Amino acid sequence: MKILWLNANLLLPLDKGGKLRTWHLMRHLAPRHQITYLSFAEPGVPRALVDGMREVCSRVETVPRAETAKGSLAFYADVLRYLFTPLPYAVAKYRSPAFARRVRELLDAERFDLVLCDFLVPAVNLPTALPCPAVVFTHNVEAEIWRRHVEAQSGATGRLLYRAQWRRMLRFERDTLARFGLVLAVSDADRRTFAHLYGARVPAPVFVVKTGVDTDYFSPAGPPAEPRHLVFTGSMDWIPNEDAMLSFVRDVLPRIRREEPGVTLSIVGRAPTPAVRALGRQPGVEVTGSVDDVRPHIARAAVYVVPIRIGGGTRLKIFEAMAMGKAVVSTEVGAEGLPVTPGADILIEDSPDGFARAVIDLLRDDARRASLERAARALVMGEYDWTAVGHELERALVSFAARPFEAMPAAGVSVPRPRWSRLAARFRPSARPT
Repeated sequence: MKILWLNANLLLPLDKGGKLRTWHLMRHLAPRHQITYLSFAEPGVPRALVDGMREVCSRVETVPRAETAKGSLAFYADVLRYLFTPLPYAVAKYRSPAFARRVRELLDAERFDLVLCDFLVPAVNLPTALPCPAVVFTHNVEAEIWRRHVEAQSGATGRLLYRAQWRRMLRFERDTLARFGLVLAVSDADRRTFAHLYGARVPAPVFVVKTGVDTDYFSPAGPPAEPRHLVFTGSMDWIPNEDAMLSFVRDVLPRIRREEPGVTLSIVGRAPTPAVRALGRQPGVEVTGSVDDVRPHIARAAVYVVPIRIGGGTRLKIFEAMAMGKAVVSTEVGAEGLPVTPGADILIEDSPDGFARAVIDLLRDDARRASLERAARALVMGEYDWTAVGHELERALVSFAARPFEAMPAAGVSVPRPRWSRLAARFRPSARPT
């Protein structure tokens, strides 16, 4: 097949769960299919990152785009700029005439068997009608993430702002999914959530792409575990990860240290926000920022913690820790969508007291911790290697592309202009509607 694969970012460096999932799946598809990968890229991106993409695709093209740093004045100016648009901010900031133009040029110049939109946001730059079948790969239920943001807010202003974003994302996600012929989800939980939220308004079938792990790369090796050390890994500019660590250090870690004063914590991951960096000034808390290899940090852990309260999709980080034979304590949201068995291969606790108690018990009970470690490694060694997952996805895509295709508005969403634009248009009689 010839596939036009659209994403908001290059996959390299492999420092986010969504990037890792896409990389492993594309690596499986690349030997048998011709993939053209189009994404945004930061101005001045190292050429090695662009060239490295050719390991998983036939051709890579980029459109320049600068991401504003979270917490900066430019970031807040961007937020205010999109505050009154009908699109959620997380989508509106990716609208790009240059990206949309390049998509149209590629589709006009070549005959593709399939367009694959990786995450929701590239869909905002797609034409309203496509000449070939279209697939959207949803790594999360985005509206559900924003609903949980609303629930996590303690102040009235925060709830008001997040509620507005949630409602916009709910509309955008519903309308966008309805324009694709096939939806890829990363868990049965996400598939059920789509059905609950949108029902018949999203008529496309939903195919579940299992979460995988490279069990050769992530294996029980490296330095020995430190007996009172906890580790969390993840992109620290992603709000659910930031919220997890802020709440853990505030509400859970002090409870653990009342009974185990020597416990230390490493927060490992790219782009920590100022609030996360500040946690590193507390005694016994390390904030690493970006690391070349996450495995030595995971290896240090006596217990791997996933105290996520907000989110969707699945946590690749949990399978990576399990593949390394680590005992994992997670919230229900943190392990959502994974085929785990609480009490057998993972411990699940949602309250600060329950989470702290689970960690303390594992630190004190070597036999219990070793049993959990063995079960965790055994779980991922079976059908959750990326090779098996890639085979399933390939069969689904080939089957979908072979179906009779009738041109339809398969991707993109008609977005109304802001109110002030429509008002201004009344005083420009010659202006054509858009």
